[in-house]
Amino acid sequence: MGYQDHHTRRYIRSSMAEEVLDAETETALATAWRDRRDEAALHRLITAYKRLAVSFAGRFRRYDVPYDDLIQQGNLGLMRAAEKFDPENGARFSTYAAWWIRASMQDYVMRNWSLVRTGTNANQKKLFFHLRRVMQRHAGDADREEPLSTRVARELQVPEDQVELMMGRMTGADLSLDAPQSGDDDGGRSWVEALEDETPGTEISVLGRMENDRRRRALYSAVAGLPERERRIVAARHLSDAPTTLSELGMAMGISKERVRQLEERALARLTTTVRASEPETAAMT
Repeated sequence: MGYQDHHTRRYIRSSMAEEVLDAETETALATAWRDRRDEAALHRLITAYKRLAVSFAGRFRRYDVPYDDLIQQGNLGLMRAAEKFDPENGARFSTYAAWWIRASMQDYVMRNWSLVRTGTNANQKKLFFHLRRVMQRHAGDADREEPLSTRVARELQVPEDQVELMMGRMTGADLSLDAPQSGDDDGGRSWVEALEDETPGTEISVLGRMENDRRRRALYSAVAGLPERERRIVAARHLSDAPTTLSELGMAMGISKERVRQLEERALARLTTTVRASEPETAAMT
């Protein structure tokens, strides 16, 4: 891993040697950046807390992601913290920045840990980062009749089905669909050949297109049979790529917005009745 890289080690040493800011200096620098966009103040604030990014990166190395990348993600979180920090809320910048650094690294780990998207909600993120630790704590409870997934779900306060799903994901590696189903690389079909083709058959596709065309013709025929004002309103409100508002139609037609709404409702009711009336006849024809 990049943790042994010479440049990385030098960066770590320089980060840990940076000045330690007191609360008053933090507030002054954050205020200068917020109010005057003082880049020198921002640089000093960020530089002083690069050590936080380095520290948190060490905690995430067990997820087998590049150490250099973790530090970079931590620095991005640090910059977001500096941008959003309110120096008047009474909190230390270091405390505020730690949350953003951790969150940035967690998102990076979950994006890169597997090809399958993991951790799309709060429960899944909690499971991803705490599941192994909780499972190890309960692994010795051999005399417990209660399933492990049940105990983990109760401790982490997440649904048991999500625990079981995450346990399955974290115990198996990504598998290429091109890999053979058997251990023999020369024979047998690949996993991708076992996937069911969910594409509709030709007959279903053709019948679907015919049905859509029939409904479209029935709709436009019903619209053509509306009175002129109602036809104009339906076309402008429902058959246009850029629908017109009630107010705009009212001004163009010289009537109130409320009157346009009434005419629209009456037109839509007529269309519904006409199209429904055509269904049995058309169905019998087909």
